[in-house]
Amino acid sequence: MGIAKSILNRWQQTNLMLRILAGIVIGAVLALTVPGAGVISMLGDLFVGALKAIAPVLVAVLVTSSVATARPGLGSRFRTVITLYLLTTLLAAVVAVIASFIFPAQIALTDVSGASTAAPGALGDVFRNIVREVMSNPVTAIANANYLSILFWAALIGLALKTAAGEQTISSVRHWADAVSKVVAWIIQCAPFGILGLVYTTVSQSGLEIFTTYGKLLLLLVGCMLTVSLVLNPLIVGCILRRNPYPLLWICLKESAVSAFFTRSSAANIPVNMNLCKQMGVDEDFYSVSIPLGSTINMNGAAVTITVMTMATCYTLGIVPSFGSAMLLSIIATFGACGASGVAGGSLLLIPMACSLFGISNDVAMQVVAVGFIIGVVQDSVETALNSSGDAFFTIATDMRNRLFL
Repeated sequence: MGIAKSILNRWQQTNLMLRILAGIVIGAVLALTVPGAGVISMLGDLFVGALKAIAPVLVAVLVTSSVATARPGLGSRFRTVITLYLLTTLLAAVVAVIASFIFPAQIALTDVSGASTAAPGALGDVFRNIVREVMSNPVTAIANANYLSILFWAALIGLALKTAAGEQTISSVRHWADAVSKVVAWIIQCAPFGILGLVYTTVSQSGLEIFTTYGKLLLLLVGCMLTVSLVLNPLIVGCILRRNPYPLLWICLKESAVSAFFTRSSAANIPVNMNLCKQMGVDEDFYSVSIPLGSTINMNGAAVTITVMTMATCYTLGIVPSFGSAMLLSIIATFGACGASGVAGGSLLLIPMACSLFGISNDVAMQVVAVGFIIGVVQDSVETALNSSGDAFFTIATDMRNRLFL
């Protein structure tokens, strides 16, 4: 028992990032030497499943607790972070438009079967879906990880507790929030094993064909996302903080982007981002709402994907978009991205909506969606890493700005 406890303590004291890097290396080596081992792949499935299962409960109890015990002064921070979320999503789409004009790419649509999943036909459909999601049953919302609805009902319940409940009841809610946060901390300690399994599955199943057939398209997508992550976002944060943003960016990339890259789910990375914000000393009342909100409206990567794939479709069909129509595409991609699902491949189903701006038929657009799923092992991983690390980056930056200048 003493030896096991000693090993556990040493494990917990070792830097988490070092353990994750070890998991990445071991997973890649195992995939090359013993491919097809289902037990190893199961580690990744269990880790992602645990994160997805606990995330809705975590958001519900934290938001309820935060609203019930909220102090004055949070409003300005929420305005700032929401502005950052929406502004950078729009600018990401503009970056994708400019890059598509400079480096036009085409998509090989021949012999690509169409996807069968239903997609929104117009921007109005996206907004109607959002309203329906917000007003869904709160228990169903938690079960289905519908974060818009969870935020809405948790905020209402928190307000009700603040005005009608006694101090003992509110304290009990806070204890529940602390207990769920502790469970999240235990799950995150298992991240190296989960990442090992995810890397093993990816390396075992994904061949190199996507880099030869869709290489230029992938380079354009990844290049735009890296530009947004490494240039655009730090530039904006540097302006609001008036200091070098790259040390903070590096922390967010290291602690958040790596796990998001492999889980390919913004929703699954919510507990990771909340844990990072807690480590950075961010006000829990703020990040408990800002992080899940960011997972639904901070969609830099999704805006890039929608824009680049639509522009590439136009070039493939011989359509040359005007600058004005391309800018309109940026706006549509921004609002559409905010309605994208926080699961793997969620942004791809918004491509038909954007393609309709140029009169491209739904049949052709759904073939493009199918191509998106083919390259998704790279595209969606980078997209999720950009989206999710941005949630933490902007939340921490906003809290730092509040402490520095207010």
